[in-house]
Amino acid sequence: MKVILQESVEKLGESGELVNVKRGYARNFLIPRNLAHIANEKNLKALEHHKRVIESVQKKRQKLSAQIKTKLENFSCTISKKVGENDKLFGSVTALDIEKALRAEGFDISRLQIHLEEPIKTLGVFNIEIKLTKDVTATLKLWVVQKDQNTSD
Repeated sequence: MKVILQESVEKLGESGELVNVKRGYARNFLIPRNLAHIANEKNLKALEHHKRVIESVQKKRQKLSAQIKTKLENFSCTISKKVGENDKLFGSVTALDIEKALRAEGFDISRLQIHLEEPIKTLGVFNIEIKLTKDVTATLKLWVVQKDQNTSD
C-alpha cells in the first residue's frame, strides 16, 4: 500500500515522501497516529502543491539570507568589556553578548546561530561564524575593546 508520510518516521522515510508499506502497518499504526495519509489522487495533488509552496518559501529564505550575509560581512561589531592584568577580560564575551550587540544594530540573529569554539577572554579582533541557514554562513568581524574607565555599567 502506498502512503504519503506526514512526519518523518525512523527507518521508513522523511516527511512528504511517498513510501510503500504493508496494509496492516498503514491502517493500524501510521494512519491512526496521523503519520501518513493514503496515497490517492487527491492527496498526491495536495502533496505536489505543498512541495511547490515549501520550495518557493525556501527560495525566498535563501535570497534573504544572502542579503543578510552581505550586510554582516560588511559590518563590524564592537563589544567593550572591563579588562584586568595582561589584557584579560573580567568574564568573557559569549554568543549571548554578540546576539545583544547585533540586535542593537538591527540584526535579527539568534545566539544559536552564532558559532563560538569557546568564549572570548582577551581583547582583539575575531572572525565569528554565523550560520544563517543550512547552506549560508556569514563571517562577522568582532572587535573586543577595553571599556572606558570613566563610564559605569
